[in-house]
Amino acid sequence: MQLHGLHHVTAVTGNPGLNHDFYTRVLGLRLVKKTVNQDDTSAYHLFYADKLGSPGTDMTFFDWSMLGANRRGTDSIATTQFRVNGAAALNYWVERLMAENVQHEGISTWAGRAALRFDDPEGQRLMLVDDGGAPYEGEVWDGADVPLDHAIRGFYGVVLHVPNLDRMAILLTQVLNFAELRRETLPTGEALIVFGMDGGGPGREVHVVEVRSGGRANLGRGGVHHVAFRVTDDAEQAAWEQRLARVGLPTSGQIDRFYFKSLYFRVSEGILFELATDGPGFAADESLETLGERLALPPFLEPHRAQIEAGLKPIE
Repeated sequence: MQLHGLHHVTAVTGNPGLNHDFYTRVLGLRLVKKTVNQDDTSAYHLFYADKLGSPGTDMTFFDWSMLGANRRGTDSIATTQFRVNGAAALNYWVERLMAENVQHEGISTWAGRAALRFDDPEGQRLMLVDDGGAPYEGEVWDGADVPLDHAIRGFYGVVLHVPNLDRMAILLTQVLNFAELRRETLPTGEALIVFGMDGGGPGREVHVVEVRSGGRANLGRGGVHHVAFRVTDDAEQAAWEQRLARVGLPTSGQIDRFYFKSLYFRVSEGILFELATDGPGFAADESLETLGERLALPPFLEPHRAQIEAGLKPIE
Protein backbone atom coordinates (compact mmCIF):
# COMPACT_ATOMS: atom_id res chain seq x y z
CA MET A 1 0.00 0.00 0.00
CA GLN A 2 1.73 3.10 -1.28
CA LEU A 3 1.10 6.75 -1.94
CA HIS A 4 2.21 7.65 -5.45
CA GLY A 5 3.93 11.00 -5.01
CA LEU A 6 3.02 14.62 -4.48
CA HIS A 7 -0.33 15.72 -5.88
CA HIS A 8 -0.29 19.45 -5.06
CA VAL A 9 1.07 22.00 -2.62
CA THR A 10 -1.28 24.71 -1.38
CA ALA A 11 0.13 27.97 -0.06
CA VAL A 12 -1.09 31.45 0.90
CA THR A 13 -0.84 34.69 -1.05
CA GLY A 14 -1.96 38.16 -0.07
CA ASN A 15 -1.58 39.60 -3.56
CA PRO A 16 -3.10 37.44 -6.32
CA GLY A 17 -1.96 39.78 -9.08
CA LEU A 18 1.68 39.67 -8.01
CA ASN A 19 1.34 35.93 -7.40
CA HIS A 20 -0.08 35.32 -10.88
CA ASP A 21 2.66 37.36 -12.54
CA PHE A 22 5.43 35.51 -10.72
CA TYR A 23 4.23 31.95 -11.22
CA THR A 24 3.13 32.36 -14.85
CA ARG A 25 5.50 34.93 -16.30
CA VAL A 26 8.64 34.41 -14.21
CA LEU A 27 8.41 30.67 -13.46
CA GLY A 28 6.62 29.80 -16.69
CA LEU A 29 3.81 27.73 -15.19
CA ARG A 30 0.29 27.62 -16.58
CA LEU A 31 -2.73 28.93 -14.68
CA VAL A 32 -4.90 25.83 -15.13
CA LYS A 33 -7.73 26.72 -12.76
CA LYS A 34 -9.02 30.03 -11.43
CA THR A 35 -11.63 29.21 -8.85
CA VAL A 36 -12.46 30.01 -5.22
CA ASN A 37 -11.69 28.41 -1.90
CA GLN A 38 -14.69 26.13 -1.48
CA ASP A 39 -14.75 26.78 2.27
CA ASP A 40 -14.28 30.56 1.88
CA THR A 41 -15.72 31.75 -1.41
CA SER A 42 -14.52 35.31 -0.80
CA ALA A 43 -11.00 34.08 -1.64
CA TYR A 44 -9.54 32.99 -4.95
CA HIS A 45 -7.98 29.56 -5.24
CA LEU A 46 -5.39 29.66 -8.05
CA PHE A 47 -3.76 26.53 -9.50
CA TYR A 48 -0.50 26.70 -11.47
CA ALA A 49 0.72 23.54 -13.17
CA ASP A 50 2.05 22.03 -16.38
CA LYS A 51 0.24 22.16 -19.73
CA LEU A 52 -2.20 19.38 -18.80
CA GLY A 53 -2.71 20.24 -15.13
CA SER A 54 -1.16 16.87 -14.32
CA PRO A 55 -1.28 15.56 -10.74
CA GLY A 56 2.10 16.22 -9.20
CA THR A 57 2.56 19.61 -10.84
CA ASP A 58 0.06 21.98 -9.20
CA MET A 59 1.23 24.74 -6.93
CA THR A 60 -1.96 26.31 -5.60
CA PHE A 61 -2.72 29.45 -3.59
CA PHE A 62 -5.47 30.69 -1.30
CA ASP A 63 -5.90 34.45 -1.56
CA TRP A 64 -5.94 35.36 2.14
CA SER A 65 -4.80 38.98 2.26
CA MET A 66 -6.16 39.38 5.79
CA LEU A 67 -3.36 37.21 7.20
CA GLY A 68 -0.09 38.67 8.34
CA ALA A 69 3.22 37.65 6.83
CA ASN A 70 4.26 34.05 7.36
CA ARG A 71 6.55 33.51 10.33
CA ARG A 72 9.12 30.89 9.52
CA GLY A 73 9.99 28.25 12.05
CA THR A 74 9.75 24.60 12.95
CA ASP A 75 6.63 22.41 12.66
CA SER A 76 5.96 23.60 9.12
CA ILE A 77 6.09 22.77 5.44
CA ALA A 78 9.09 24.97 4.89
CA THR A 79 10.10 24.66 1.22
CA THR A 80 8.50 23.53 -2.02
CA GLN A 81 10.87 21.79 -4.42
CA PHE A 82 10.32 21.83 -8.19
CA ARG A 83 12.23 19.64 -10.62
CA VAL A 84 14.15 20.68 -13.73
CA ASN A 85 16.07 18.62 -16.26
CA GLY A 86 19.79 18.82 -15.62
CA ALA A 87 22.63 21.23 -14.91
CA ALA A 88 21.96 23.33 -18.00
CA ALA A 89 18.44 24.01 -16.76
CA LEU A 90 19.70 25.15 -13.36
CA ASN A 91 22.21 27.47 -15.04
CA TYR A 92 19.41 28.89 -17.18
CA TRP A 93 17.35 29.60 -14.06
CA VAL A 94 20.24 31.39 -12.37
CA GLU A 95 20.35 33.79 -15.31
CA ARG A 96 16.57 34.13 -15.52
CA LEU A 97 16.15 34.89 -11.83
CA MET A 98 18.94 37.45 -11.98
CA ALA A 99 17.28 39.12 -14.97
CA GLU A 100 14.02 39.29 -12.98
CA ASN A 101 15.80 40.69 -9.89
CA VAL A 102 14.88 37.61 -7.87
CA GLN A 103 17.45 36.99 -5.18
CA HIS A 104 18.74 33.43 -4.99
CA GLU A 105 21.43 31.47 -3.17
CA GLY A 106 23.26 30.18 -6.24
CA ILE A 107 23.59 26.54 -7.21
CA SER A 108 24.48 24.35 -4.25
CA THR A 109 23.95 20.76 -3.18
CA TRP A 110 20.88 19.52 -1.35
CA ALA A 111 20.51 15.85 -0.37
CA GLY A 112 23.07 14.84 -2.97
CA ARG A 113 21.56 16.79 -5.87
CA ALA A 114 22.31 20.17 -7.40
CA ALA A 115 19.70 22.71 -6.34
CA LEU A 116 18.88 26.42 -6.59
CA ARG A 117 17.09 28.08 -3.66
CA PHE A 118 15.12 31.35 -3.85
CA ASP A 119 11.94 33.03 -2.58
CA ASP A 120 8.88 34.31 -4.38
CA PRO A 121 7.93 38.00 -3.88
CA GLU A 122 6.01 37.19 -0.66
CA GLY A 123 8.76 35.09 0.87
CA GLN A 124 7.54 31.66 -0.23
CA ARG A 125 10.57 29.36 -0.01
CA LEU A 126 11.19 27.56 -3.29
CA MET A 127 13.89 25.27 -4.65
CA LEU A 128 14.68 23.97 -8.12
CA VAL A 129 16.29 20.53 -8.06
CA ASP A 130 18.17 18.75 -10.85
CA ASP A 131 16.11 15.61 -11.50
CA GLY A 132 18.89 13.93 -13.48
CA GLY A 133 16.71 13.54 -16.54
CA ALA A 134 14.32 11.18 -14.78
CA PRO A 135 11.12 10.29 -16.68
CA TYR A 136 8.37 12.91 -16.47
CA GLU A 137 4.80 11.77 -17.05
CA GLY A 138 3.30 15.23 -17.63
CA GLU A 139 3.82 17.79 -20.39
CA VAL A 140 5.59 21.09 -19.77
CA TRP A 141 3.74 24.30 -20.57
CA ASP A 142 4.68 25.62 -23.99
CA GLY A 143 2.81 28.91 -23.61
CA ALA A 144 5.57 30.67 -21.66
CA ASP A 145 8.90 32.04 -22.85
CA VAL A 146 10.92 29.38 -20.99
CA PRO A 147 12.74 26.91 -23.28
CA LEU A 148 11.00 23.54 -23.02
CA ASP A 149 14.26 21.75 -22.11
CA HIS A 150 14.63 24.06 -19.09
CA ALA A 151 11.00 24.31 -18.01
CA ILE A 152 9.77 23.29 -14.57
CA ARG A 153 8.62 19.66 -14.66
CA GLY A 154 6.35 19.52 -11.63
CA PHE A 155 7.42 18.83 -8.07
CA TYR A 156 10.55 17.20 -6.79
CA GLY A 157 9.38 17.11 -3.15
CA VAL A 158 8.76 19.20 -0.07
CA VAL A 159 10.92 20.04 2.93
CA LEU A 160 9.37 19.76 6.39
CA HIS A 161 10.89 21.42 9.46
CA VAL A 162 10.07 19.49 12.63
CA PRO A 163 11.14 19.77 16.27
CA ASN A 164 11.46 15.97 16.67
CA LEU A 165 12.72 14.04 13.67
CA ASP A 166 12.27 10.56 15.17
CA ARG A 167 8.57 11.14 15.82
CA MET A 168 7.93 12.22 12.21
CA ALA A 169 10.04 9.34 10.91
CA ILE A 170 7.84 6.83 12.72
CA LEU A 171 4.69 8.32 11.24
CA LEU A 172 6.06 8.47 7.70
CA THR A 173 7.52 4.96 7.69
CA GLN A 174 5.16 2.95 9.89
CA VAL A 175 1.85 4.66 9.04
CA LEU A 176 2.31 6.09 5.53
CA ASN A 177 4.75 3.41 4.30
CA PHE A 178 7.49 5.79 3.19
CA ALA A 179 11.02 4.40 2.98
CA GLU A 180 14.08 6.13 4.39
CA LEU A 181 16.35 6.90 1.43
CA ARG A 182 19.12 9.14 2.76
CA ARG A 183 20.35 10.58 6.03
CA GLU A 184 22.86 13.39 6.43
CA THR A 185 23.92 16.34 8.55
CA LEU A 186 23.46 19.73 6.93
CA PRO A 187 26.18 22.43 7.07
CA THR A 188 24.05 24.11 9.75
CA GLY A 189 24.44 21.01 11.94
CA GLU A 190 20.79 20.03 11.54
CA ALA A 191 19.83 16.46 10.70
CA LEU A 192 18.10 15.70 7.39
CA ILE A 193 16.33 12.50 6.38
CA VAL A 194 14.95 11.95 2.89
CA PHE A 195 11.86 9.73 2.71
CA GLY A 196 10.40 8.29 -0.47
CA MET A 197 7.03 7.01 -1.66
CA ASP A 198 6.71 4.29 -4.30
CA GLY A 199 10.49 3.99 -4.62
CA GLY A 200 11.27 7.67 -4.19
CA GLY A 201 12.92 9.98 -6.71
CA PRO A 202 11.59 13.13 -8.39
CA GLY A 203 8.00 13.86 -7.38
CA ARG A 204 7.98 11.17 -4.70
CA GLU A 205 10.06 12.53 -1.82
CA VAL A 206 9.61 14.31 1.51
CA HIS A 207 12.72 15.81 3.11
CA VAL A 208 12.54 16.24 6.88
CA VAL A 209 14.90 18.55 8.78
CA GLU A 210 15.03 18.61 12.57
CA VAL A 211 14.89 22.26 13.65
CA ARG A 212 14.85 22.57 17.43
CA SER A 213 15.57 26.30 17.77
CA GLY A 214 13.89 29.49 16.60
CA GLY A 215 10.31 28.80 17.62
CA ARG A 216 7.34 27.40 15.77
CA ALA A 217 6.11 28.73 12.46
CA ASN A 218 2.91 30.73 12.16
CA LEU A 219 1.07 30.43 8.85
CA GLY A 220 0.58 33.60 6.86
CA ARG A 221 1.20 35.16 3.47
CA GLY A 222 4.19 33.39 1.95
CA GLY A 223 3.65 30.15 3.85
CA VAL A 224 2.41 26.67 2.90
CA HIS A 225 -1.03 25.59 4.12
CA HIS A 226 -0.83 21.87 3.24
CA VAL A 227 0.75 19.27 0.97
CA ALA A 228 -1.30 16.65 -0.85
CA PHE A 229 -0.19 13.18 -1.93
CA ARG A 230 -1.54 11.11 -4.80
CA VAL A 231 -3.97 8.22 -4.54
CA THR A 232 -5.32 6.61 -7.66
CA ASP A 233 -9.06 6.57 -6.97
CA ASP A 234 -11.85 6.48 -4.38
CA ALA A 235 -11.16 2.89 -3.39
CA GLU A 236 -7.50 3.53 -2.65
CA GLN A 237 -8.40 6.67 -0.73
CA ALA A 238 -10.95 4.74 1.34
CA ALA A 239 -8.33 2.11 2.18
CA TRP A 240 -6.02 4.84 3.46
CA GLU A 241 -8.84 6.37 5.48
CA GLN A 242 -9.37 3.01 7.18
CA ARG A 243 -5.65 2.64 7.83
CA LEU A 244 -5.44 6.08 9.42
CA ALA A 245 -8.47 5.31 11.59
CA ARG A 246 -6.86 2.09 12.82
CA VAL A 247 -3.83 3.99 14.12
CA GLY A 248 -5.99 6.69 15.73
CA LEU A 249 -5.36 9.57 13.30
CA PRO A 250 -8.56 11.62 12.85
CA THR A 251 -9.40 12.59 9.27
CA SER A 252 -11.83 14.92 7.54
CA GLY A 253 -13.54 12.08 5.73
CA GLN A 254 -13.72 12.27 1.96
CA ILE A 255 -14.52 15.76 0.62
CA ASP A 256 -15.49 16.08 -3.03
CA ARG A 257 -13.60 19.04 -4.49
CA PHE A 258 -15.04 18.28 -7.97
CA TYR A 259 -11.60 18.29 -9.65
CA PHE A 260 -10.37 15.63 -7.20
CA LYS A 261 -11.50 14.13 -3.92
CA SER A 262 -9.67 15.00 -0.72
CA LEU A 263 -8.95 13.41 2.63
CA TYR A 264 -7.21 15.65 5.21
CA PHE A 265 -5.37 14.81 8.42
CA ARG A 266 -2.85 16.51 10.68
CA VAL A 267 0.51 14.95 11.41
CA SER A 268 1.32 17.74 13.88
CA GLU A 269 -0.16 21.02 15.03
CA GLY A 270 1.47 22.87 12.16
CA ILE A 271 1.57 20.30 9.33
CA LEU A 272 -1.54 19.30 7.39
CA PHE A 273 -1.47 16.42 4.91
CA GLU A 274 -4.04 15.60 2.24
CA LEU A 275 -4.58 12.49 0.15
CA ALA A 276 -6.07 13.51 -3.22
CA THR A 277 -7.35 11.38 -6.07
CA ASP A 278 -5.80 11.81 -9.51
CA GLY A 279 -9.15 12.52 -11.14
CA PRO A 280 -11.44 13.74 -12.51
CA GLY A 281 -8.96 16.56 -13.24
CA PHE A 282 -9.14 20.19 -14.30
CA ALA A 283 -10.72 19.50 -17.69
CA ALA A 284 -13.91 18.38 -15.93
CA ASP A 285 -15.50 21.77 -16.62
CA GLU A 286 -13.18 23.48 -19.12
CA SER A 287 -11.49 22.44 -22.33
CA LEU A 288 -7.76 21.79 -22.19
CA GLU A 289 -7.19 24.74 -24.53
CA THR A 290 -8.97 27.25 -22.27
CA LEU A 291 -7.94 26.08 -18.79
CA GLY A 292 -7.77 28.94 -16.30
CA GLU A 293 -9.21 31.61 -18.57
CA ARG A 294 -12.46 32.18 -16.65
CA LEU A 295 -13.66 31.80 -13.08
CA ALA A 296 -14.54 28.12 -12.71
CA LEU A 297 -16.99 27.04 -10.02
CA PRO A 298 -17.91 23.49 -9.02
CA PRO A 299 -21.57 22.61 -9.64
CA PHE A 300 -22.66 23.19 -6.04
CA LEU A 301 -21.36 26.78 -6.18
CA GLU A 302 -22.54 27.63 -9.71
CA PRO A 303 -25.99 28.87 -8.57
CA HIS A 304 -24.17 31.48 -6.45
CA ARG A 305 -21.89 32.73 -9.27
CA ALA A 306 -23.18 36.30 -9.36
CA GLN A 307 -22.76 36.75 -5.62
CA ILE A 308 -19.32 35.13 -5.61
CA GLU A 309 -18.04 37.16 -8.54
CA ALA A 310 -19.28 40.37 -6.93
CA GLY A 311 -17.17 39.64 -3.87
CA LEU A 312 -13.92 39.02 -5.77
CA LYS A 313 -11.48 41.68 -6.87
CA PRO A 314 -10.03 41.46 -10.40
CA ILE A 315 -6.57 39.86 -10.58
CA GLU A 316 -4.31 42.68 -11.77
